[in-house]
Amino acid sequence: MNIDYEKIADGALMVSEALCKTAKDLYRSGRDFIKEVRYDTEAFRQRDPAATSTAEILLLYSGLHARTAHRLSHKLFKKGHTFSARLISQSAKFITGIEIHPGATIGRGLVIDHGAGVVIGETAEIGDNCTIYQGVTLGGTGKNVGKRHPTLGNNVMIGAGAKVLGPLTIGDNAKIAAGAVALHDIPSDSTAVGIPARVVSVGGVRIANDLDQIHIPDPIKEELSALRAESEKLRRRVIKLEKAAASAETPDEKKSATPKKSTKKTEN
Repeated sequence: MNIDYEKIADGALMVSEALCKTAKDLYRSGRDFIKEVRYDTEAFRQRDPAATSTAEILLLYSGLHARTAHRLSHKLFKKGHTFSARLISQSAKFITGIEIHPGATIGRGLVIDHGAGVVIGETAEIGDNCTIYQGVTLGGTGKNVGKRHPTLGNNVMIGAGAKVLGPLTIGDNAKIAAGAVALHDIPSDSTAVGIPARVVSVGGVRIANDLDQIHIPDPIKEELSALRAESEKLRRRVIKLEKAAASAETPDEKKSATPKKSTKKTEN
């Protein structure tokens, strides 16, 4: 029996090359993973005044844990391992209270503060350096297929309890106030408040405190204030006109306007 040592050597070489490539990919993936987690950790330190140390964030912050689990589930989801991906995401939901579908696309530096009750749908897309507070929903509407969840730009802040529903787009640097319900696109550098959410223009300039969820303009309150001011202005004008009309009356008009005294004598 003849042994083809050349083929064995070629096969061994191919196996060794494949193992080297796999090892390099694993090393590269691990290095990138650590780099991304470090970036997210720093984002928490910058945006959460309660964070006191890196160890505290890594060990105790549910928002970081949910995002880290999503990195793994998202990779499995993209490779077609949907069951394994959902198993990881549901396990993370059980532990953290945050539900992120493996299909969601999330950028760097996402901060989910507290995070209880946060839901991020399958086709949701989130840009870099966004901040989401507890009770936020990035959900769909109806049973539509395809793109049915929101797209968030970079540096977007969504306040506690806010709902962003449907395949709408939230522009860069936009803010959605706590408790708002966004059903339509929100342009960049703007603030949306109310139910349904109404846009308050800020002139293309970002608000100084970009993490403030409550001290933001209220368009309904501003409109009521404007109506109140206009009503007061009209009241003063009516009073002025009445005084002018009273002073312009002739003596005869005043005399005729004065009630006459009865001249009838009482009978004894």
